[in-house]
Amino acid sequence: MNLQVVKDVATRLIALFVSSSLGIITGSSVIDAFAKDISVPLWYKALQAGGAAVALVVYDLSKALSDGKLTKAEVDKAFGVDRDKHSAA
Repeated sequence: MNLQVVKDVATRLIALFVSSSLGIITGSSVIDAFAKDISVPLWYKALQAGGAAVALVVYDLSKALSDGKLTKAEVDKAFGVDRDKHSAA
């Protein structure tokens, strides 16, 4: 596994964490506007959503790493990217 793959995975994990957190922040803000009796901090909800999304991808990456090598195709598969669909356009 080379340094470029490590940088790619790290960047994608950060983006995944942020995008998952933003979704729960938006949804929680709408729900909290109507349900005032719920007292779970917003940062905690965002941390849980981002952490859960990252954990699922890290799990898939660890399964792909069983042979000791991690290829670009395996990284794409773990993140749910289908390069064939994008390159056909």
